[in-house]
Amino acid sequence: MAKLKHRWSLGHNYMTGVTFGVWLRLLVQNRFRLSPAYWHRVAFITLASLANSGFAAWETLRHGRAITAVQITKPPLFILGHWRSGTTLLHDLLAQDTVQFQFANTYRVVNPLTFLTTERAVTRLLPGLVPDKRPMDNMPLKFTSPQEDEFAPLLMTGLSIYLGVSFPQTGANYAKYLSFRGVPRPEVERWKAAFLRFCKKLSLNDNRALLLKSPPHTARIRTILELFPDARFVHIHRDPYTVFQSQRHFFDTAGWYTYLQSPDLAAIDEGILQRHETMYDAYFEDIALIPAGHFTEVRFDALEADPVAQVAAIYQTLGLGGFTVFRPQLERYVATLAGYKKNSFLTLDPATRHLVAARWQRSFTVWGYPTEPQDER
Repeated sequence: MAKLKHRWSLGHNYMTGVTFGVWLRLLVQNRFRLSPAYWHRVAFITLASLANSGFAAWETLRHGRAITAVQITKPPLFILGHWRSGTTLLHDLLAQDTVQFQFANTYRVVNPLTFLTTERAVTRLLPGLVPDKRPMDNMPLKFTSPQEDEFAPLLMTGLSIYLGVSFPQTGANYAKYLSFRGVPRPEVERWKAAFLRFCKKLSLNDNRALLLKSPPHTARIRTILELFPDARFVHIHRDPYTVFQSQRHFFDTAGWYTYLQSPDLAAIDEGILQRHETMYDAYFEDIALIPAGHFTEVRFDALEADPVAQVAAIYQTLGLGGFTVFRPQLERYVATLAGYKKNSFLTLDPATRHLVAARWQRSFTVWGYPTEPQDER
């Protein structure tokens, strides 16, 4: 990450689903400080926001009362874990259980206020708007792919730590939305109302349990339990050294498709370290709030080695039924992953390795990862 890079692709930018009111508020918050290299994105987002506002108003008029009346009766299952810890793999595996679960897909999370109106036409007529693969790991990406739901309440409220990626020069202003610690209660309630409404929209014509995945939820257990007291949780963890390196790789790949302000490259490592600390301070503080039998944990390396066995253990621990019926479909999906090659990283330099080991000591200790030099990854 020695020099600034620029990416012209618009398909990777989640902000294209924002409405004009939220977009204008974000621009005002950032005093319209936008880097010239990204003005093409700003123009595209602005035009899209005007169309989104019209479709959102129409969708509320058509479906507003029905959405409000939805009752979510089945406890959602939340996938927790730090970014680059394997949450996407776990999400994709569990999403194969289409009898038991529904999930938020890529189109819906970036069009949370309009998908009931626009999804069918846009996904059929303009499939090329979404890239074929994710830039940070080359995993397949489609409008119908299971996707993390953080983008939905972000676009509905303008409250998310992810805005610090789009606006890195003012990212400190959005860091508090990772755990919501210290956030004024009205803002917390606004986020909760938006997230609940999005979940209701997903459930409008589908009564299956919600399968939800978003790394920031790892720091929001108490907030989630306020909405869904009977929710179930599965947390995935991975070798912290690999997580750190993969986060670096993310900001050197996918990050460049998202920026609206030029980033400070020298600050990226410290940001990675701080977010991990904030996330797991909240996680370990709140984990005891989860009712007995509603939480389980899995190691990424174990999931990668034997996905079927690990998913079976999750079902058993959480008391989820239907695994015998689900197993054949899961096995077929796992067979399709045989050719996938994940990123590999060289051993960290000693100074950085010692820094990560010191700052993230709890994660190494609690989950049993060694802090001595890694083998080449």
